[in-house]
Amino acid sequence: MEIHVLRAEELWQQAGAYYVRIQAMARQYHITLREEFDEHDSPDAKYIVLLDDAFPVATCRLYEISGEVFPSVMLGRVVVLPEYRKKGLGGMAVTEAENWAREMGYQKSVLESRDVAVGFYEKLGYEICDGQIIHGDTFDCVRMEKML
Repeated sequence: MEIHVLRAEELWQQAGAYYVRIQAMARQYHITLREEFDEHDSPDAKYIVLLDDAFPVATCRLYEISGEVFPSVMLGRVVVLPEYRKKGLGGMAVTEAENWAREMGYQKSVLESRDVAVGFYEKLGYEICDGQIIHGDTFDCVRMEKML
């Protein structure tokens, strides 16, 4: 397995992010495309795509959020194809998204972790903010933050 990390800035590269999300989230959890792709999948969103050879296997989305004390980005839609899980790829996608955010001048990363993934993000340095559960359409989540 030779993983290549890509900052998806062209449409064909973003299609790789969409592919991973459809295969690993929409199909696996029976999430409609309307639920999976929201208003944050806009031209301003950025995507990290991890490729095994030339095949997309993991992704992470990031976009600017306002109303924070520090310039901040929201990370989300961190998804790894089932057969590639437990190999560190989710962490690679998040780390690359954080690096890109730093380069763009952001100082804080925010995410809404599924309750079952809190430990994963804690290992990457994220901390739970207020502990309140965010009841989404498909999953319950917890807000977490990390200074970049």
